[in-house]
Amino acid sequence: MASTLSTTCDTLPPEGANSPRGGPSENCSALVDERVLSKLRWRCRRGLLENDLFIERFFNRFSTTLNGRQAQALGALMELSDNDLLDVHLARKSLAQVDAQLDTEDVREVLKMLREPL
Repeated sequence: MASTLSTTCDTLPPEGANSPRGGPSENCSALVDERVLSKLRWRCRRGLLENDLFIERFFNRFSTTLNGRQAQALGALMELSDNDLLDVHLARKSLAQVDAQLDTEDVREVLKMLREPL
């Protein structure tokens, strides 16, 4: 099923696609609008409470400053299984160990934002 989220620069990677994800895109510094943000929040719902808590904290902090690149990178992270996402978030596994295609600057930036302490 292809994602219907679109930012000002591109669409987020299709769910389950085997294409490069989270890579840099041209002109993605524009902030995402409320509609895109709402769809992204919906897509970020997880099965593990721990992941939901980290993601909710992320949106509480960064929803007003989230740009297209960051939205794409977050969407790419959401393609991970719940356990892999939690392992990456807690640094039990690296992005390269989970999915080498995710090991990009944009995804690392969003992961750093997710890990930011209160």
